[in-house]
Amino acid sequence: MFKHEKMLFHPVAVEKPNPQYAALLQEQLGGANGELKAAMQYMSQSFRIKDPEIKDLFLDIAAEELGHMEMIAQTISLLNGHDVDAAAVPAGEIQTHVLMGLNPGLINASGYSWTGDYVSVTGDLCADLLSNIASEQRAKVVYEYLYRQIGDKKVRETIDFLLNREEAHNAMFREAFNKVQNSGSNRDFGTTRAAKMYFSMSEPSPADTTFPKTDVRPPSFS
Repeated sequence: MFKHEKMLFHPVAVEKPNPQYAALLQEQLGGANGELKAAMQYMSQSFRIKDPEIKDLFLDIAAEELGHMEMIAQTISLLNGHDVDAAAVPAGEIQTHVLMGLNPGLINASGYSWTGDYVSVTGDLCADLLSNIASEQRAKVVYEYLYRQIGDKKVRETIDFLLNREEAHNAMFREAFNKVQNSGSNRDFGTTRAAKMYFSMSEPSPADTTFPKTDVRPPSFS
């Protein structure tokens, strides 16, 4: 069950309309690394999780991502202003001005529709957690790019908040991975010595390479 509370995670505002930047910000509404993708991915992954603590973690973060989606949509709406004006968007999607009447749509910065193909679900907790860690890292990168391209202090405050929440989610998923990293696809299913070898295919190789030739160990986030 979901309940909508009329309060954003963080207040959003803009100093002035900026339709071109609104088009850029669409990437985090309907893009491959956006908030809708994150919410649907974590929620979808949660359906088969047996560990109640980790299941709650996935659903809690999914719910927060929906809240972030609302923040992004509200910011886009403010940036679009009050009048349709496709000429104000020299690059990027213009559907907002010619089709949707300034309503933020489930599209990315180029105008392509959001798709469920963005969502990655394997049913293996280790694989899904690693995918989510990577998803949060990619979302951080997109927000960093967006932050650098806007001088509006109020929009920057919103992006800064969302950037920090992506980092928090990243840390939470890393902790969950630490808890289960020896389970599922990370178990040793009778693998041979080949699973513990590194082959250098680049010649000549740097003499001081740090990559081991044998005894490769799984990474640890601790």
